[in-house]
Amino acid sequence: MTGEHSTAEGEGPGGTARTPKKQRSFWKELPILIGIALVLALLIKTFLVQAFSIPSDSMQNTLQQGDRVLVDKLTPWFGSEPERGEVVVFHDPDNWLAGEPTADPNALQTFLSWIGLMPSAEEKDLIKRVVGVGGDTVECKGTGPLTVNGKALDERSYVYAGNTPCSVDDQGGQFKVKVPKGYIWVMGDHRQNSRDSRYNQSDEHHGMVPVKDVVGRAIVIAWPINRWDNLPVPDTFDQSGLGAVGPAVAPQGLALLGVVPVVLWRRRKQ
Repeated sequence: MTGEHSTAEGEGPGGTARTPKKQRSFWKELPILIGIALVLALLIKTFLVQAFSIPSDSMQNTLQQGDRVLVDKLTPWFGSEPERGEVVVFHDPDNWLAGEPTADPNALQTFLSWIGLMPSAEEKDLIKRVVGVGGDTVECKGTGPLTVNGKALDERSYVYAGNTPCSVDDQGGQFKVKVPKGYIWVMGDHRQNSRDSRYNQSDEHHGMVPVKDVVGRAIVIAWPINRWDNLPVPDTFDQSGLGAVGPAVAPQGLALLGVVPVVLWRRRKQ
């Protein structure tokens, strides 16, 4: 047809030969790919998920010394606060780790901690289970059971075998506390081997952990492989009468919400 043009395959306009684009070699692209991977790792560490190592036996048998857990750091950015029953990582609120040995990492460990694949040896962080949140009254009498707002907790699924829910001593094992707003009360699952809120009631916060010091919720045991498992909230914290706690925003849900506008935009472009 008049006015139409056609070109042979491999030819540019006017019949000129099209010069094939030379591909960059793999070895030249490798540094770029590594750089992108490092940037993504840093972003994930800062805003999404970070790995932490379990330094002691205070959370047995839920967590063993040397386990690596992944901590959700995303939901606190959206206003979600710790809930009863969650296992959380938090910054040392008032020198709870005084006298504990400090690790001396090698160069590889320092690099891995920098990109978030290993915890930093310089970070003074602890991991415990949330027992009470702002407004709760938590009480221990005798050997237990532990009560929250007058409701007894059945802790057999996570308290270390052979331990009693409450410790009979005059150092903090017997207590009745009211948790202020903006704070949490935490305890280790190995009740007779955990320097937690009970034994720090003489500190600035009276054993409470400020919510602002919480890094995030431990959601899964990632290492060693034979201990892969999630860390759900025990059923005892779902019983009626404990008091309402706002629903947490799951990372998957936030990801879905972020995808929806993109999908709608693409549909409009089609």
